[in-house]
Amino acid sequence: MFVLYADGYFCPLLLLFKTIWRCLPISKQEPQINEEIRDKELRVIGSDGSQLGIMSAADALRIAEEKNLDLVKIAPQATPPVCKIMDYGKYRFEQSKREKEARKNQHTVDVKEIKLSLNIDTHDFNTKLKNAQRFFAHGDKVKVSIRFRGREMGHSEFGYDLMKKFAEACSDIANIERPAKLEGRQMLMFLAPKPTK
Repeated sequence: MFVLYADGYFCPLLLLFKTIWRCLPISKQEPQINEEIRDKELRVIGSDGSQLGIMSAADALRIAEEKNLDLVKIAPQATPPVCKIMDYGKYRFEQSKREKEARKNQHTVDVKEIKLSLNIDTHDFNTKLKNAQRFFAHGDKVKVSIRFRGREMGHSEFGYDLMKKFAEACSDIANIERPAKLEGRQMLMFLAPKPTK
């Protein structure tokens, strides 16, 4: 695809640049290592965690090279900046392993919605209740809603009764996080699973 300008010229290069620019990943800023560190004075920490004191970047880099390790700036905002002598490749590997493990153990809590109506039948009510129990078993929160139509707005007390009945049916596995409240033509209630012991 080409860009056509008013004077009739095509500009494929501009379009290509815009496409490539959108595809570039936005990465986190990496810490400065070895020769990238250009500060006059640094507070240096040894590979064993001991304080080596304040020294020039050249001296710190020389010490790191003698031990076949890297000089990594870990606190650039400090005065003077703090650098640590470490094996940067091993550090990056362990960090990515920790992040991967944290993502694996992380569970996102979703909010599932259950819609009820004022004239719901017993069988439909029980089906919705089973769905809610399944959501709680997965650790998700449940938003229970009732939509009032036409003249039903005049009988909001039936909605409160239905919400109370639903909450009582779920009381053994869920707590009321936010009680039933009428918002416009809709009544909402939020339930959260009880913490497992």
